[in-house]
Amino acid sequence: GNPPPPWTLGMQERDANTSTEASMGPTFAQRVAKTIKMRFQNYLDRSTPYVAARWGFLLVEIALYALRVYYIKGFHIVTYALAIFILNLFIGFLSPIEDPEGEGPLLPTSDKTEFKPFMRRLPEFKFWYGCAKAVFCAFCCTFIPLFNIPVFWPILLMYFFVLFILTMKRQIRHMLKHKYIPISFGKKSYAKAPPVAGSSNKMSKVDKAG
Repeated sequence: GNPPPPWTLGMQERDANTSTEASMGPTFAQRVAKTIKMRFQNYLDRSTPYVAARWGFLLVEIALYALRVYYIKGFHIVTYALAIFILNLFIGFLSPIEDPEGEGPLLPTSDKTEFKPFMRRLPEFKFWYGCAKAVFCAFCCTFIPLFNIPVFWPILLMYFFVLFILTMKRQIRHMLKHKYIPISFGKKSYAKAPPVAGSSNKMSKVDKAG
């Protein structure tokens, strides 16, 4: 038969190499990375019910970062970016998953309506995990001199407080306008009504008559 065109030889070689790599399976580094990722995800899943312990770990992490920044007296831009990022996560934690302006009230406005718990746009676990990752990344950035940009830190601090006040003011107005609070107290439970006096005696008389 006729020989294949010369421009198809390279394609055939690449296909052969791809099939050989696929038959060999994942490399050792890929297997190790997958194992580490699965174990880390397993630890994260197991830590979900331990809310106090997780937030305690985050406080320790923030304290270590604060000591690090105070000791070296720098990286104020990194700290400012970290604070802005955590503020955005906090707003997502306080916001409902659905927009009340488009979907109507998310919580019942009277006792006759069915109970609907507050659904957050950013759940508690993702809020904590985002903060923990952000603080860890910021801590690692303090070992890179490139991020140590000289800046007058009181200006950044004042600007952050102004931004925090304006953002929380807008969020509180949104809560008051749509009449919701970012806390679910659970469905109301009502106590059983006490038995009517004399009802047990009447029941016993009916039984005896029967």
